Amino acid sequence: MPSINQISTVRVPDRGAHDASASKRRRPIFWPFVLAFSALVAYGLVVVFSAVSADADYSFSRQLGGVAVGLVVMAVVWHFDYTRLAGYQNIFLIINVVLILSPHLPVIGVNTMGATSWINIGMQVQPGEFAKITVILFDAAVMAKYQGALNDVREYLRTVGLMLVPFACIMTQPDLGTGLVYLFIGATALVAGGANRRFLIASLLVGIALVALVFSVDEVIKNATGDYKLLKQYQRNRLLVFMNQGSTNLSEEGYNLNQAMIAIGSGGLFGQGYMQGSQHGLGILPEAPTDFIFCVLAEEFGFAGAMLLLVLYIGLLASCFYIATRAGDVFGVLIVMSVVGMWLFQILENIGMTCGLMPITGIPLPFVSYGSSFMVVNFAMLGFVGSVWAHNKQNARRAGYAATR
Repeated sequence: MPSINQISTVRVPDRGAHDASASKRRRPIFWPFVLAFSALVAYGLVVVFSAVSADADYSFSRQLGGVAVGLVVMAVVWHFDYTRLAGYQNIFLIINVVLILSPHLPVIGVNTMGATSWINIGMQVQPGEFAKITVILFDAAVMAKYQGALNDVREYLRTVGLMLVPFACIMTQPDLGTGLVYLFIGATALVAGGANRRFLIASLLVGIALVALVFSVDEVIKNATGDYKLLKQYQRNRLLVFMNQGSTNLSEEGYNLNQAMIAIGSGGLFGQGYMQGSQHGLGILPEAPTDFIFCVLAEEFGFAGAMLLLVLYIGLLASCFYIATRAGDVFGVLIVMSVVGMWLFQILENIGMTCGLMPITGIPLPFVSYGSSFMVVNFAMLGFVGSVWAHNKQNARRAGYAATR
């Protein structure tokens, strides 16, 4: 991941000149980026169609609707000049808090499976998912102020404290999976934004110590009261299953992991065939269209299909990385790198948990897992990356701007 210090920046022209020549300055479409996400979305729809065909609780038309709305959102965001959002970190923070805490409102809040993460406004929406957009904009805006060098410990602690606000809010639901995404977005912004390495290492060590402390204190509370208070039982079970995969534990979490690994292994080299997967076809694989969609893909298309998915992800992330290195301002770089960090974490966590390499969480697979809200949010991210490419000034030679490196 590049530091901001390694990327030259170009002064943004004054607003009057910006408005007068905006259409002329926009750069042509970066086709590797467009082709990568287009192929990824198409592949995801093929897999989702098979996954939902065996489950009446899901609707493929709803997924198509999410893609359609997402395309409109992406086009609008792509056209919008992202530089106009710089400096509004306070507004983004307020929006984050309002969005994430809105499920606690008594009229519209919906409790599902022990978590208050949804609101009902004529349709069920997960505000914490949409808050990923403003979390990225907030973190990027905060770090952009330091122009690639954050070496003051007080400023660093203040910045980290602000970035932890969305995480604290999402844990009131609680939604640890989404909270981890927020944390990884913040960590990416800190690294890409040039935070002092010693501060980053110290933060990592403190984080590990806090996790150990939470488990230790929760165990003491359990011995005193007979119940865990800091972590839900299912959250502890997921970690225990991850750490003891060789055991014969047949709890729900252990069962899910076993079925996921069976589905992946049964795919072999080229898979059982499209819509021929036995695990999800018989309803044995849990949450097949959402959390365990990678298992459906691996079962039907095998190792070759899984490798194709990874190639498409690499193409998408590489093209985003290229756009980041050509961005003409710190804010643009941080937006793109934060999006890359978010996608990378979700990809590694989702695929890793199905293979037993990561603890099981409710983190979906970008552009592949079922979920219209999730799809719209990811298309919005594409729009911001496209906006950075279209509106940054570093290589806009066609508009008379000389690129400087």
